[in-house]
Amino acid sequence: MRKFLLVLCILGSTLMYAQSKNAIGIKGGLNYSSNGDLFTEAVNAGQDIIEGSESKVGYHIGFYGKIHLSNFYLRPELVYTKTTSQYEDVDYDIKKLDLPVLLGYRIIGPLSIFAGPSFQYILDNDLDIEDIDLGDVENEISLGLNIGAAVQLGNIGLDVRYERGFSENEAAFIGRNISDGLAGRVDSRPSQIIFSLSVKL
Repeated sequence: MRKFLLVLCILGSTLMYAQSKNAIGIKGGLNYSSNGDLFTEAVNAGQDIIEGSESKVGYHIGFYGKIHLSNFYLRPELVYTKTTSQYEDVDYDIKKLDLPVLLGYRIIGPLSIFAGPSFQYILDNDLDIEDIDLGDVENEISLGLNIGAAVQLGNIGLDVRYERGFSENEAAFIGRNISDGLAGRVDSRPSQIIFSLSVKL
C-alpha cells in the first residue's frame, strides 16, 4: 500500500506540472480483455481442469497529463478500469486503478507511437460461481506493459493500445459446500486491447 501511495504522489506531482507546462485532460473508452487461466480441482474426480478465458468488453475512465519534449512526450495517466473475462459460462470481473507512464514519439503530423510500464492496483475481483469463497489476489500492486499508437486532432485524441501483465497474479477460491470438493485459483493477469478517446482541457 505504501508503494501505491508513493506512485500516486509522484503521478500527482507530474500531472500538476503537466497542467502548468503543457496539457491535462480526461479520457475514457472500452477494453477488450481476457485474464489468465482458471484452474479448478474437483476433489471427488481427482483431476485438474485448466481453461483459458474468452475476451469480453469492459470500460475505463480517468485523466492524463502530457509533457512535450520536442518530438517526444511523457504521458502519465490515472485510470479506473473494469475488465471481464469468461470461462465457459463463468464471468471473472476485476476492478482496478491503472497508472501507465508512457513515453511517446510523434512520427508525422498528428500520429504518434508510445510505450511504457503500467502500475496496476486491484480494488476488487469477483468470480461468478455460486457457493464459493474467492480470496484476494496475491499481489494488489502489479506491473504491466502498454504499447500503442495515437492520433491527436486538436483537443481530441484517439488511441489504441495493447496491455499485458508481466507475471501471474492469482486469487484462490474454495467451495462452501464440502461435499462438492471444489477448489481452484484464477490468474488475474490482464491481456487486453484498449480503445480510448481523450479530451484536452
